[in-house]
Amino acid sequence: MKILIAEDDPTSQALLKKILSRYGACEIAADGREAVEMATVSMGNHMGYDLICMHLRMPMMDGQEAIREIHKQEAASRSVDTAKIIVTTAYTDNKSITGSLLARCDAYLVKPIDTAKLKAELKTLKLIP
Repeated sequence: MKILIAEDDPTSQALLKKILSRYGACEIAADGREAVEMATVSMGNHMGYDLICMHLRMPMMDGQEAIREIHKQEAASRSVDTAKIIVTTAYTDNKSITGSLLARCDAYLVKPIDTAKLKAELKTLKLIP
């Protein structure tokens, strides 16, 4: 599995990488714009990400905007395989949750990230057995 962790906090980056590296190769984007660029390049190489963990509040471009842009790029590339996107954030307000769902995230996990909940989401999304 190819994984992109879009997170501006180094501690959160390290934690997600530690949890997810057992399932595949992990790459890090430090902001939303970088995440979109990395996803776009990956699609162009026909090796898109299977999973993107997206933080909501990041510099340059917030997570919801990045999710919408990634989906737009997937549609433009006519990619059959689209990335599963899990929002990983501390925000529990209705605006953040609803906005993320409208941007078409596949799951929403609240920090601190619980390894068992993340693994359950990966199973639900059929990314792991």
